[in-house]
Amino acid sequence: MAAAAAAVLVAGCAGGGDGGGGGTGDGGSASGEDYYLSLGDSLAVGVQPDENGRPRETSQGYTDILYRTLREEDPGLRHERMGCGGEDTTTFIEGGIPKCDERYESGSQLEEAEAFLAEHGGRVDLVTLTIGANNFTGCVRGVNSPDGRAPDSEDVDIDSECVDEGLDRLEAEAPVIAERLRSAAGPDTQIIGMTYYNPFLAFLLMDEDPAHQASASAEEAEEVFPEKEARGGLAEEAVEILTEVNGTLTDAYEAEGIDVADVGAAFESTNGKVPEGSDTGMPANLQNICDHTWMCDSERGPDIHPDEEGARKIAGVFAEQVE
Repeated sequence: MAAAAAAVLVAGCAGGGDGGGGGTGDGGSASGEDYYLSLGDSLAVGVQPDENGRPRETSQGYTDILYRTLREEDPGLRHERMGCGGEDTTTFIEGGIPKCDERYESGSQLEEAEAFLAEHGGRVDLVTLTIGANNFTGCVRGVNSPDGRAPDSEDVDIDSECVDEGLDRLEAEAPVIAERLRSAAGPDTQIIGMTYYNPFLAFLLMDEDPAHQASASAEEAEEVFPEKEARGGLAEEAVEILTEVNGTLTDAYEAEGIDVADVGAAFESTNGKVPEGSDTGMPANLQNICDHTWMCDSERGPDIHPDEEGARKIAGVFAEQVE
């Protein structure tokens, strides 16, 4: 499986494969004995904005790209595509989102995953997991104005109480999710969990000098965002939150022997320096967000999801961890 995984960056988004809905999109032979189980939120089911900016599931998510590549080495491999857009750590464990609950006979995505792993015993080769971001997506206020964009940074804000509540749930629930998945999968099934990139770095585009804002210290940021005082600018605050989120996820996964696909690092989420020779003058972290998500797109965005290029990039990070 590792040899095929290494080819994911060149395989990209080739045609074919499993369709974009929820549930199983195996694309493999009915007699296939091995499974790839993908779990998580909207990233796991390839959500992207359509031509009108409405989010929809696609067959071009990172799990789809990874699956198509793995299947080159194992044609009988089947993909159990179990993610659902909107899931956070709480609903992943307990259920509670109607459009997601209707997909899971067992009650929640985690319970459905446990049932699947119990039924298929040692035939699951790989489990991937993307969960936690939706603990915080509702904490950013004022991003969308009537024309779809906030005109400047003074119109957006981060709800600190919402963030604190999301972090509390993440710290309590990520270890539970990791422990229950490991227990259900057994010690020999590889599980890979993901850290997140920071789509809200696009706040920097609302200011005249994104390169300066990305590298500004907290003291400098006070001059530009006086209403934030010690918390610094919005983008800086988002970086700090994401660092804590990714640290919490990494600790929970590693404690249960779950490998980590460090997507946050691959997107250079904390690198606020402008690369030498840059054509745009954007810092590396912002450039990655504009290149690999819909946050900087003036027609379909702003949208936090990865575009096809971003999904390919994320699949490559997972592929590096596949054994």
